Amino acid sequence: MDNATSLLELANRTMWVVALVAAPVLLASLAVGLVVGMIQAATSVNEQTLTFVPKLAVTALVLVIFGGSMMGLMTDFTQDLFAMIPEITR
Repeated sequence: MDNATSLLELANRTMWVVALVAAPVLLASLAVGLVVGMIQAATSVNEQTLTFVPKLAVTALVLVIFGGSMMGLMTDFTQDLFAMIPEITR
């Protein structure tokens, strides 16, 4: 395999791993922010901590629930990356 091809495949896989690890936290924060924003718009309450605290709580909950699988995905990727180092550096 060509060095450029292997590096492009590695970059592609890296982007997928980053997206899979970040997606649960980002989607949950987006959903909570949207719901809280709609409630604030309906009630005309413009309190900054009202949006921050629920997002923080949901982010912590998502990390507790999905943290193990996210860490497993990162561990598998890192092990594969270290195994590919000799092939890439040739």
